Order: sequence, then structure tokens, then C-alpha cells
Amino acid sequence: MSSPGNIVGRDPATGESIAITVDGGVIAAIKSVDGANHDYLASGLIDLQVNGFAGLDLNDGHLTPERVKTLSDHMLTVGVTTFLPTLITAPEADIIHALTVIAEARRHFPSVARMVPFVHVEGPSISALDGPRGAHPAAHVRAPSLAEFERWQAASSNLVGLVTLAPELPGAIDYIAALVQRGVHVALGHTAASPEEIHKAAAAGASLSTHLGNGAAATLPRHPNFLWSQLADDRLTATLIADGHHLPADTFKAMVRAKGLEKAILVSDAVALAGMPPGLYEQPVGGTVEVAADGRVGIAGTPYLAGAGLPLCANVAIATQMAGLTLNESLRLATENPGRIIGNRGRLAVGAPADLIQFAWQVGQRQLEISAVWLRGEQVFSR
Repeated sequence: MSSPGNIVGRDPATGESIAITVDGGVIAAIKSVDGANHDYLASGLIDLQVNGFAGLDLNDGHLTPERVKTLSDHMLTVGVTTFLPTLITAPEADIIHALTVIAEARRHFPSVARMVPFVHVEGPSISALDGPRGAHPAAHVRAPSLAEFERWQAASSNLVGLVTLAPELPGAIDYIAALVQRGVHVALGHTAASPEEIHKAAAAGASLSTHLGNGAAATLPRHPNFLWSQLADDRLTATLIADGHHLPADTFKAMVRAKGLEKAILVSDAVALAGMPPGLYEQPVGGTVEVAADGRVGIAGTPYLAGAGLPLCANVAIATQMAGLTLNESLRLATENPGRIIGNRGRLAVGAPADLIQFAWQVGQRQLEISAVWLRGEQVFSR
């Protein structure tokens, strides 16, 4: 049990019981306590790539501030206390509309303002080729435009903080440098770039690889290719989808080993059908889409994925199995590491924000069972 201002649970790093004292929304003290059978206690999960969840789609053109708030509430139920709403390739007017709505939601709802530090725009400057483009609409792929980016920022009060692009597009290297100069993170993704283009992008300031190993051609040269280049470039931190469907276990394990625990991040890349009951759904993109009992979201009757269907708390658990990680190591990839991108989040440390989760988990389970969540020390969810 936890008393007001004193939250008790098991430290995932040691297995010992700890009590966290909260003062003014931050962690004021952490001390060892006696006790057993506590749920684990950790920093809230941080998801850098959320397209939707539980039937709510950020990219369907029907976004309202209330829907953003509802999505944020759903995120809390799966242990995510910070997330980046992710907007994909679309006409400029649609991107600006969604950004405006998210900015309004942050103004109206304090919890959204707390949970959404900025927005991730994935595209529209990605490869137009089938395979690397993924499910992004080809009709709206376009070269990067700093003028368009400035219109995004003007409409949303500078809400765009992460942009994913393909560095081989005309003007991309200069665009990367301009965004980094403005304090915006740049990720490489949905690309068919040459190794040289990857390294030029990193030299220009790109610092992330978006869902490395996905949004790629089905066949590639053995070497060189852009996967090896991104794994080898120490300036790039890789985000990875560890749902057991997007990357085979051997691939995921090798990628984590190549980047090291310091430069790997778990993302859900959850779509609107994530968290929905198993069954068939008619979707504007993909047609008839099947949600399987194991969370796989695929185009019905085909081997093709139609998005990611598992929340980050499942990715954390599955990552332990696929890469032989400890619970604490896997949590680090979904808390401390993405927290560096956000800034001073994702740590169990004195002075850090008291965004916390309690959860149950045993070796072999494929999801953390979230029991309670706190934002700035205020309990906002309990099961």
C-alpha cells in the first residue's frame, strides 16, 4: 500500500522494496523499506511514437481536443505517462489541422500538457518507393520544405519537436541542419538512403533512427546498406518495435547489441486498432484488417502488417524475452533513454518528476500489468 506522498513498491533494479517521497510533484527521497509482495515501482513509460490507440486515430481527419484527452487517458491505463502524438504523411492542411487541435488540447487539459511535451511528425519527406514508404500515402510524399515546417510551427506554437525523414531527398541535409539549429530532433526513417547519405545526415545533426528495420525494402544488398550504416553510426540512437511481429527475435537482439543499451529505445508505434478486441475491422488504409489475439494487426488473409497493435508495456515485457534482457534493462529502453529526448524524465532519482507506475510482472509474461499510475505525484489511475 502507498500512503499520501509516500509511494511504495519493488525496485526493478534490485527487487527490494522502496518508498518514494513526493514533494511538489518531484521525487524528494527514495529509501529502502521492509516489505514483500509489492508490485514493481518504476518511472512512467515514455513512448516517442503513438499514432492512435483503442479506436482513436490521430490521422483520420476527425481529431478534436477531447479525443486527444481520451487518448491520453488510455495511455495512462497502459503505463505511459509521456508520449509523442505521431502524425504521418498527409497534405499540409491536414498536418496543420492536427497540430492545431493537439495544441488546443494541451491548453485546455493540464494532463495532456503534462503528458505531451511535443509532437512527432513522421514524414511527409520520406521515400516514395514501395517498401520504404510503408503505409504512408504515396500521393502526399514530398521533398522537405523549411517554409512548410515554419507554417507547422506557427500554427501550433512550435509544437513539433521530432521529425522523421528520408535523408536522400533533395535538400534533406540542409533541412536537417536547419531543424537541429531550431532545437528539433531529427530521425531517419522510411528511407532507401545510401550509407553515405546516412552518415551525412548524422553529421548534419540527425540523432535517431525511426523503428529501425521497418519501413524498409523487403530485400537489400547484404552490404553495404542503410541498416548497417545506422547501426554502425554512433551518432544515431535506434528506436525499435519489440512487439514480436515487426522484428524477429534474432534481429532485435542483434540490433540492441549493436547499439548498446545506451543508444536503443523502445517505441510502440501503436495504431488506432491497438488495444481493440480481436476481430476484423474495415479501415480506410488497408481495407479489411485483422486484430489477432496476440495483438498482431495485419491485412486480413495476407502476411502483411497493418500497423502495431501492442502498447509499450507489452514491448517492454517481450523485449526481455527476445533479447535476454533483465526487466530493469528493458525498462531503461522505455524510460531513461527516451527521457533524454524529452528532457529530465524517465528516472527514479531525487529531483526527477514523480511520473510513476506500479505493475506486476513475472518472467515469461508478455505484458506489464499496470496497477497504478502517478503524474507529478498525483495518482491518476488505479486498477
